[in-house]
Amino acid sequence: MKPTLLVLAAGMGSRYGGLKQLDPMGPNGEVVLDYSVFDAIRAGFGKVVFIIRRDFEQVFKEQVGSRFADKIEVDYAFQALDDLPAGYAVPEGREKPWGTAHALRAARDVVNEPFAVVNADDFYGADAFEKAAKFLSTIADEPGKAHYGMIGYPLKNTLSDNGDVNRGICSIKDGYLTGVEEFVKIKADDDGVVRGDNLAGERLPVDPEELVSMNFWCFNPSFIQLTEAHFTEFLSKHGKELKSECYIPTVVDELINSDRADCSVIKTTANWLGVTYPSDKPMVVAGIQELVNQGVYPAKLD
Repeated sequence: MKPTLLVLAAGMGSRYGGLKQLDPMGPNGEVVLDYSVFDAIRAGFGKVVFIIRRDFEQVFKEQVGSRFADKIEVDYAFQALDDLPAGYAVPEGREKPWGTAHALRAARDVVNEPFAVVNADDFYGADAFEKAAKFLSTIADEPGKAHYGMIGYPLKNTLSDNGDVNRGICSIKDGYLTGVEEFVKIKADDDGVVRGDNLAGERLPVDPEELVSMNFWCFNPSFIQLTEAHFTEFLSKHGKELKSECYIPTVVDELINSDRADCSVIKTTANWLGVTYPSDKPMVVAGIQELVNQGVYPAKLD
């Protein structure tokens, strides 16, 4: 069974100010998402599911989904604020959806096979998709314990030349994820040492070779059911808050700590590219052009 690529795209309209403003990054007007789907297809993925909002369904299908319809099976799932387990309701005044775990949950009726999860606006690289497809072709849950994976990027491959970044630095034992520590304001200081602030506010050196999570996950379908249980518990504790969110890494961490799952960390040699700052765009354009020059991608994606 070929794996599915699940693309978190419900925030695209708000982040970009409208789908028509998706920035071209490739030499022939390609956007970052074009490269992710291209890489997924040649890595052996059989379907792509876009998680979007109903309010831009038509424009998304016309401007984005239609480009892939003759290349790979395309399906959609819809993240809606009021899509909640039975017995729960949206508190008055809440406008924001419930986070990435809630977005993934929206695909519960359209994903029945091993799948990878990526952000719509991050460039992950061909090697990452190849590693993910290989992993997804081999994993199988066992009674009482699920097996998942996370694509890990060396921190140095995810830094920006134009400012500091926030990253989750992975703790790993015997190839398995044991935790993710959030660091903010990571950059090379004036002395050349890369440092970041931990959540206690301490500025500490961080190893540029350490692996970080860029929200590229590999799951069996069991993760969707386990997410449902976690999200229900989350709502019982935080459902009346107006800005609380439930995140995929939080679900993974809880499953690891309760010994109901393990998560392999799969190192990729790819460079992650993303526009953290407006001034990052030329770097992303140049990075993609260099990959075209190296023959990793054709000048015009088919």
